[in-house]
Amino acid sequence: MARRQRTQKVPVALPSMESAPEQWLRNIRLSGFTFVMLGLIILAVIVLAPSLRLVIEQQQQLAELTTAVEQQKEAVADLESNVDRWSDPAYIEAQARDRLKYVFPGDFTYSVKGDGSELTTTDGAPISTEIQTTEVDWVHTVVSSLFTAGLTDDTAAELESPQVPVP
Repeated sequence: MARRQRTQKVPVALPSMESAPEQWLRNIRLSGFTFVMLGLIILAVIVLAPSLRLVIEQQQQLAELTTAVEQQKEAVADLESNVDRWSDPAYIEAQARDRLKYVFPGDFTYSVKGDGSELTTTDGAPISTEIQTTEVDWVHTVVSSLFTAGLTDDTAAELESPQVPVP
């Protein structure tokens, strides 16, 4: 009988059909320690989540109360300045004149009644409450005035405006 020849097995690298993430996942070895640690992390999140929520709510309340305290401090400062003003006799006198219409003996006061809507100009036209644009180019007027004043040979009396009386 003929002896059979022994064949040796030689490892051959085959082209991989798996992607990199699949190879990475295949190489992960999970042990008991890994499961215990994951369980502890999940337990810690479950136990600490309500406490963290409470801390965040308290921080928000603290911020709101701090702004309220600052507003109250500003209000107190305003009231203190108001008290200081009322300690001044001139301020008290002005308030009595304005609010209560008090006058000193011998003084005359005039009260204007109405809202002023019936007021008119000197020629009888009603006074407008709207902003009106001018029809004069003021830049041109200013520049021409400068050139006129700088380049004229007239005297100051000759340059006076006819609307302003010369003393």
